[in-house]
Amino acid sequence: MDSSVNCPFCHLTLPSSQLQSRHANSHFDEDDGLAEKDEQLARDLELAQQLSIQPPSSTFTLQENNTMDEKISCLIALQYRSSFYHVKSPGGLISLLSNCFELDADTNTTVLLSGYVDHFQSLASEDAGWGCGWRNIQMLSSHLLSHRHDASELLFGGSGFVPDIPFLQRWLEIAWEKGFDALGSHHFNNSVYGSKHWIGTTECAAIFRSFGLRARIVDFGPKELQSFFLSVPGTSLTPPVVTANASDKRKAFQVYGPMDRYLVGRSSDVSQLDSIVNDQSQSSTNYVAGGSDQSMANRFPRKKEGHQVLLDWVWNYFSEESLTTSVQNRHVVITNRVPLYFQHDGHSRTIVGIQFRRQQNGVPQYNLLILDPAHRTVALERSLRENAGWKKLIKRGAHTLKKPQYQLCYIDPGIAIGEEMEQLKKIDSVFIEF
Repeated sequence: MDSSVNCPFCHLTLPSSQLQSRHANSHFDEDDGLAEKDEQLARDLELAQQLSIQPPSSTFTLQENNTMDEKISCLIALQYRSSFYHVKSPGGLISLLSNCFELDADTNTTVLLSGYVDHFQSLASEDAGWGCGWRNIQMLSSHLLSHRHDASELLFGGSGFVPDIPFLQRWLEIAWEKGFDALGSHHFNNSVYGSKHWIGTTECAAIFRSFGLRARIVDFGPKELQSFFLSVPGTSLTPPVVTANASDKRKAFQVYGPMDRYLVGRSSDVSQLDSIVNDQSQSSTNYVAGGSDQSMANRFPRKKEGHQVLLDWVWNYFSEESLTTSVQNRHVVITNRVPLYFQHDGHSRTIVGIQFRRQQNGVPQYNLLILDPAHRTVALERSLRENAGWKKLIKRGAHTLKKPQYQLCYIDPGIAIGEEMEQLKKIDSVFIEF
């Protein structure tokens, strides 16, 4: 944390980052309400100091005299930007990755990418071995702050930056206190601050949902393991495996966003989208929301074998709303899609795109494009700039998907309000059978 220093103008004790940023400069502002602002800042910082000296396990649970607004004000005042290596390119790693694919003259290839994403690597001195989930949340947050003005106004109190892991842990506790993912909160005894607990997709969804973002979860696996996927918390995919009684199972299948429509009632097999790349005369894909009286299990396509259904889902996610308008002139498309939080047993990563290639035998081949918190950002940047060695770091084909279970967390457009916000407090999951 920042060291405390005294302001040379008003002698207020506050973190050095606050002094160097807004507080010291505020003494030079021509603002009639300056004294009032400093008074409020002093109250916020006093509250922050009171809360920060509490033991980690009781920080946000034992301060019954503090309102939710006070706790959030405290967190906003104390949080600071997470440090990470800034890629020296205007478009970051995604721009460098796009350039590498543009240099490939293979006309049978189409690449769909998310927009700008900062890579947050796990550090040996901070979170190696347990922090991958937090790092992926940071990556998704960096994209949202760069691309969605509606999200940037809400995320982390409108700070405009990605907080460090301890503050993300506190934001998760705030989400729990607001009622998001009550069962997951119970599993962690309502506290993660200062711990090295593994987290997963439900914690990712809970944080983003608490700001009104429409975060959804999709489970992939064999039918016989379905009960494990729908158990609580969603981190059942990260050790230790946790199951729950049948009464605790999450019930999903409500339709709110475009990918929900894809999940619950697609009218044709995903191979239909494959044909768009081969025949670009088609103008759209066909998605129809299914009726609630039909068995969910029977509505999911089963023509693909094994883990191919996951690749098909990711392809459809990135291609919706972008494919037919951009792919005709370029084989690399920057979509408007948020990256995906990609969870499996023991690790999580961030999917930033997908590559499609029609092989000579006509069979489509997919490669997930992944940013891994375990990789060094400097190594990623160097390999992309030199166009050498980056494929083994970023590309992941079907043959690499060897785990029996996977989870994805994705974020639909828009901000939830009112009744929808209340419904988002229960973290639901849609199951797709391998």
